[in-house]
Amino acid sequence: MNSLFKQTLAGLRVLLVMTVLLGVVYPLGVWLVARIPGLEGNAEGSIISQNGQAVGSSLIGVDPVAADPAKDPWFHNRPSAGSKDPLGPGDPSSSGASNKGPYNEDLVATIGERKQLIATREGVQESQVPADAVTASGSGMDPAISVAYADLQVARVARNTGLSVEKVRELVAENTSGAGIGVPGVTVLKLNLAVRDAAGGAN
Repeated sequence: MNSLFKQTLAGLRVLLVMTVLLGVVYPLGVWLVARIPGLEGNAEGSIISQNGQAVGSSLIGVDPVAADPAKDPWFHNRPSAGSKDPLGPGDPSSSGASNKGPYNEDLVATIGERKQLIATREGVQESQVPADAVTASGSGMDPAISVAYADLQVARVARNTGLSVEKVRELVAENTSGAGIGVPGVTVLKLNLAVRDAAGGAN
C-alpha cells in the first residue's frame, strides 16, 4: 500500500510539473516570442489593414467578385479546386487540391473551360493564357499570381477603372516580389487595393 501511495504521489508530481511547463510556461513563451517586433504581424496572420479596417491576409488569396462581370475592375487569383464554378471564387474556410492527375479527363476538361473563359474575359487568344491562370494550387488559396497572369489582366483593369495602362503596369510592378516560390509573384490583394486607391484618387 505504501509503495502504491508513493507511485501515485510521484505520478501526480509529474502531472503537475508537466501541466505547468506545457500548459502555462510553453504557451506563454510562444506568445511572448510572437510579440517581438517584426514577428507580430506574422503571428497574427499577416493581416492587411486599410483605414484601420482589416481587409484580408497577405497569405490567403480570396478571388474578388465583380459587381458587374461585364465591367470587372479586379485582378484575379488562381482558381480554386474547391469552387463550384471553374474560375471560383473558392471557399476560404476550406482548402485543398483536387488530387486529380494531369491526364484525368475531368481535370483536362476543366482546364480547357478555364482557358476559354479567361481568354474571353481578357480579350486574348487561348494560347496567351498562362498556366497558373487555369491550374489550381495545392491549397486553392494562393495569394500571388505570376507576372504573366497579372500582365494579361492589365488592359481589362485599366479599361474598367479609367486608369491608364501605364499606371496599372506601374502598380503591378510595385506589388511584385518573390512571392512565387523562386520566381517573381504578384500579391493580388495588395494590387487590387492599390488599384482601388489609384482609381478613387483619379475620380
